[in-house]
Amino acid sequence: MWGAVAGLGFPAHPYVQVTALAVGAGLFPLRRRFPVAVLLVLAALTGAAPCVGPVTAATAFAVARRTVRARRRGRLLVAAAAVVVVCATVSAPWSGPGPVEYGLALGLILTPAAVLVPGLVGTSYGQQRRLVQALRERGDAAERARRSADSEARTHERSRIAAEMHDLVGHRLSLISLHAGGLELALERADPELREEAVLVRRTTRDAMRELRQAVGVLGPLGRDTGPEALTDATGTRADIESLVAESRNGGIAVRLDWTGPDLDARTARVRRAVHRVVRESLTNVHRYASAAHVTVTVVHGDETVRVTVRNGAPPAPPASAGSVGTGRGLTGLRERVELLGGTFDAAPLPSGGFQVDAVVPAEPGDTPARAPARAHTAGDVTGHDASHDAGTPPERRTAQVLTLALGLAALSVLMVLGTAFVYATAPHKNAGPSPLPRVGMTYADVAATGVSDNKAVRAAATGHEPPRPAGTAGCVYPFNGATEPRPGGLIVARYCFDASQRLIAIDRFTVPSVRDAAPWETP
Repeated sequence: MWGAVAGLGFPAHPYVQVTALAVGAGLFPLRRRFPVAVLLVLAALTGAAPCVGPVTAATAFAVARRTVRARRRGRLLVAAAAVVVVCATVSAPWSGPGPVEYGLALGLILTPAAVLVPGLVGTSYGQQRRLVQALRERGDAAERARRSADSEARTHERSRIAAEMHDLVGHRLSLISLHAGGLELALERADPELREEAVLVRRTTRDAMRELRQAVGVLGPLGRDTGPEALTDATGTRADIESLVAESRNGGIAVRLDWTGPDLDARTARVRRAVHRVVRESLTNVHRYASAAHVTVTVVHGDETVRVTVRNGAPPAPPASAGSVGTGRGLTGLRERVELLGGTFDAAPLPSGGFQVDAVVPAEPGDTPARAPARAHTAGDVTGHDASHDAGTPPERRTAQVLTLALGLAALSVLMVLGTAFVYATAPHKNAGPSPLPRVGMTYADVAATGVSDNKAVRAAATGHEPPRPAGTAGCVYPFNGATEPRPGGLIVARYCFDASQRLIAIDRFTVPSVRDAAPWETP
């Protein structure tokens, strides 16, 4: 735009326009931190230097797109438009087209192209983005509600099944245990040999009751454990992990614990339970498959995550139970438990021959299970410099939006150039209007600049018929444009007399006779 306007020679100070353009380009990156101030300053620069108009248009679009409150957005656009008009009007006599009314016209032309139209387009884009974001949040909320309802339904069903098992099977086992105890007392004197069988039945019933309670605990709500592995306030804390390590060390395994960060007593039960299960299952696998290897248990408690790593070296000799390969259900259960909390789990052999279990658990897990990273990645990555603005936008659609906005900005720039050229072209200039008439006192050069020059034919016609020249005349000029014929046989001649200092001292007009030959077909 500056090249087009400056190439036509309209601005009086083109380098001032370049300076204003440089200032506007420097303010443009600050539009997000100081949107109001940047837009108003660019509007003032646009009024004084029209070449800043495209920068102001881009800023108005960005600010209107991010401003949520409609009243504040409207006031800001109106204020920016008023600043453009005022600055264009005030600066017109110095750096604009000249007269104040033409500066006002220039401001009124620049305002729609530089502020109002980009602001309205930015408002439309912003409302569309916020609507899509609201719909996406509503869909996520509906998905969370559906998952919560499904989870609650499963929990109720598991609880119902657990209650049925406890009421029916538990009642029958209690009766068996009661009758076995009575039979044990009755056979104590009658038949001591059969008494041992009664004791065996009672103990078996007691074991069955304990196993039933454990099964009921598994079928019950996920947040409740029963049996000898019930959750306590110390489960998953540093003291609990040290106890697990001490038990393994007493079992003949060289175990070392490295704890970094504060204790886990302030974290939720789900996090502490996951840490406890990872350490316990990993040490159990070491007991089974690498009892002679060195083991390192590392717990890193950070602000956002809790990382548990259990690593063992290669055993010097294969364990006795190496021939029986495990089912892998323990590691599968750990993976599911960790990923349900939104964490990551990795268990793999090491190149040195050892094995490593690595689990990362969020310190504050959400209400709903998070997706695994691999599944989230296959669903499609978000592209764009601003995830809050471009999240979920396909690359093809984003490219189309960028091209549309670029073409729109180019069209607005063309309109600004045409409007500025129209105002500057119609404004009066120094050389506009008719040339001034010669007057007494002007120099010979000034008189010649008005178009007065000596004509030999007119001088010859005036010779012998002109009045006496004024006193002090050094020379006279007889221009052709001063000779007119008011009547047949007469010619009015103008004479401009100058003194010795080339100053015009007199302008005379007189009539001289003219000679006219009659045509052959005319009669006297």
